Amino acid sequence: MKQILMMSSSRKGNLGFLAHADDQVHAVLRGRVKSVLFVPYAGGITFSYDEYEARVKPMFDRLGYGLESIHRHQDARAAIEQAQAVVVGGGNTFALLDRMYNAGIVGLLRERVNAGMPYVGWSAGANVVCPTIRTTNDMPIVEPPTLKALNLIPFQVNPHFISGKPAGHNGESREERLAEYLAINPDESVVGIPEGTALHVQGENATVLGEFDALHFRQGGAVDKIATGSTFALASI
Repeated sequence: MKQILMMSSSRKGNLGFLAHADDQVHAVLRGRVKSVLFVPYAGGITFSYDEYEARVKPMFDRLGYGLESIHRHQDARAAIEQAQAVVVGGGNTFALLDRMYNAGIVGLLRERVNAGMPYVGWSAGANVVCPTIRTTNDMPIVEPPTLKALNLIPFQVNPHFISGKPAGHNGESREERLAEYLAINPDESVVGIPEGTALHVQGENATVLGEFDALHFRQGGAVDKIATGSTFALASI
């Protein structure tokens, strides 16, 4: 059975890095694994993979899970094949997907997660769980061979979702951007995930974790709240 944690962000409010996520991470990993393989490919742009690993490792050590980054392995595919669980960090979604394709791990990672290997991802790491990365908030700083991603769930997500516009901002709001997406792609749906909120996918169902509700955006401008703590069928979105 699939076990996936799709976190909006690595931080919530003024809390530290992943400080809000203990229970969310345990929900997917506790009793299942002792170590995780970290994929830092969304980073490594303005800071190194070594630095990213050093930022993430203390949190997983504290929770009782050993962590090593995939960049320390000469064979990325072998690392995925041998991993007990995979953790995919946030950063730039286009860089992440491009590097995943270059490493030849997209199809293999899809197979392993579908077979039950736990997956934890935040921000860009949540975006790549979807059929495509077309609802990321990121700038396309590189051009992946395709926008098609892991396709582990049947709908799109928009992490870091925030409603409305800050004072003085004359560009589109997130709601307006998602309305544009759905106008062009009327057969699709998008779930907005606010900061601190996560989706815990278990098999063909998902539960909303965190303090805030998720939002289901549909074609025509309809928006439905998915209450925190509630469970829904993936196929219902």
